[in-house]
Amino acid sequence: MRKVEVCLTPDLIHQVSLKGKIAVVVDIFRATSCMVAGLANGVKAIKPVSSVEQCRQLGEQGWITAGERGGIKIDDFDLGNSPFDYLDEKAADRQVAVSTTNGTLAIEKSLGAQQILIGAFLNLQATANFINEVPNDVVIHCAGWKGAVNVEDTLYAGALIQLLDAKPTGDSALLAHHFYLHHQDNLLAIAKESGHAHRLAGFGIQKDLDYCMAIDKFDLVVKLENDVLTKI
Repeated sequence: MRKVEVCLTPDLIHQVSLKGKIAVVVDIFRATSCMVAGLANGVKAIKPVSSVEQCRQLGEQGWITAGERGGIKIDDFDLGNSPFDYLDEKAADRQVAVSTTNGTLAIEKSLGAQQILIGAFLNLQATANFINEVPNDVVIHCAGWKGAVNVEDTLYAGALIQLLDAKPTGDSALLAHHFYLHHQDNLLAIAKESGHAHRLAGFGIQKDLDYCMAIDKFDLVVKLENDVLTKI
């Protein structure tokens, strides 16, 4: 049986071999949820970049700019890091360049994988179905918060493990899986207890948290190809 591993924060990804594997990058609050929501609702493509300056340069080339630092929208960018920003008509059929505190860093640190998928509760089952059709081992790469583990990404890792035809391998995978099983009937409540949720709630974006925890809202898979995210 194939294996599924979990990396709980990008600071630990050096301990995981990505070669030949599918990496599923997840940043529930809010980067990967934004990416899935945007591509499901008419955004043409999304280019994740690590720096604000790279985003600005792409903006000069006609891309919509999106992103945050510390949860706060970058002043001169078109969009912030709310999924509702990506549903705005000005993003429809446009290319979006995005840079965030945690999510885009996790994508960059996953580049050694054979395939990179974007994970969110919004497309949980579709992602699991896609992975179950291919033979590769899997690494679920949680973006966490500034190098620390967080609750919501760990819950997602456990939820995806539950749906995969794969054996959880390593203590992080076992922890994530059992954590999810213990809280599966109360995911939103436990996610709202996380430190990241409290930080974001301070910005008055409770609706973002509710949206990001919605399960299987979209039936699509998001994949990184040639440095750009598109939907399958």
